[in-house]
Amino acid sequence: MRILKFLNLLILSITFVVSCTKKEDVILVGEYGSLTGDDATFGISTNKGIKMAFDEINAKGGIKGKKIKLITEDNQGKNEETAKVVNRLITQDKVVALLGEVASARSLIAGPIAQKNGIPMVSPSSTNPDVTEKGDFIFRVCFIDPFQGFVMAKFASQNLNVKKAAILRKTGDAYSEGLANVFSTEFKKMGGEIVADLSYQNKDIDFKGQLTEFKAKKPEVIFIPSYYGDVGMIAQQARQLDVKSTLLGGDGWDSPKLHEIGKEAINGSYFSNHYTTESTDPVVVEFIKKFKERYNNETPDGLAALGYDAAKILAEAMERTKDVSSIQIRDELAKTKDFVGVTGKITINEKRNAVKSAVVVQVENEKRKYVTSVAP
Repeated sequence: MRILKFLNLLILSITFVVSCTKKEDVILVGEYGSLTGDDATFGISTNKGIKMAFDEINAKGGIKGKKIKLITEDNQGKNEETAKVVNRLITQDKVVALLGEVASARSLIAGPIAQKNGIPMVSPSSTNPDVTEKGDFIFRVCFIDPFQGFVMAKFASQNLNVKKAAILRKTGDAYSEGLANVFSTEFKKMGGEIVADLSYQNKDIDFKGQLTEFKAKKPEVIFIPSYYGDVGMIAQQARQLDVKSTLLGGDGWDSPKLHEIGKEAINGSYFSNHYTTESTDPVVVEFIKKFKERYNNETPDGLAALGYDAAKILAEAMERTKDVSSIQIRDELAKTKDFVGVTGKITINEKRNAVKSAVVVQVENEKRKYVTSVAP
């Protein structure tokens, strides 16, 4: 019996040592996003970009001789699931940093949790300005809505030379409301008129009432700052009602499913985005080539590119630290300057936001035709 007890203790000790050694050999990074749910393409694309970036880094030896281990949690595209998975990544998995989310509403839920626990969080693509206001551990590598809203207002006013616009916003959604407000303000400053500013609720599928009112007001453009699923349905119903207005939007349109849902009705519309696949920049060309090789000839959207850039920026910050602690990662992220990414040259400013350009693209079936770039 004594021998059996001794052997059991020995096995437990060996298991503990091996477990500790394994943890010490890797750097744990958490990712949370919508791998399922209504906007699943956002999370899936971002995850693909992040995994590709970390695999490239690990293939070259990792960070300070340690491999990065990515732990990914699916929040199902639900606000109520976000707090659960983020708490789990921090308290149970003991990650040193977080990547996420795409949706601003969910980053606004996760941000305070990360801040309270002193874990740096890098959002690849949450554009609502309030996200990084949650604390000095919260960063992003995308532009923000005040800039994106300005870009689309300027494009409507100067490039399309229109004077009358309408807005269809999603009530209670941080991304949609914030972007709609900025577009309205900036378009008016440029001499334009908002002839109607209407809203819809989450899970609505019938937009004909709002579109009928728009048709009567005859706006030259309708700005729809929503995600691709809603936008596709709105475009279909707009054309069924013979609404002639050109549709405009933000980066939430960027999904392979936009044309699948909107079909021909979405063609000719414009939206602001983080990069263009038509770029001749060697960094972009190489990224697209590697992505297609890895993911069955799939063309990477803006979310994939931002996921890739976010992972690379986080890794560079970790490499510059002394011992890869969370607070040191936070300090080094804040020093990011002139990082040459797929989505442009990125500098993190004093508010932990990325200073970078935006592009405007036009929908042409599954393609995104580059139209123009706007610098900050």
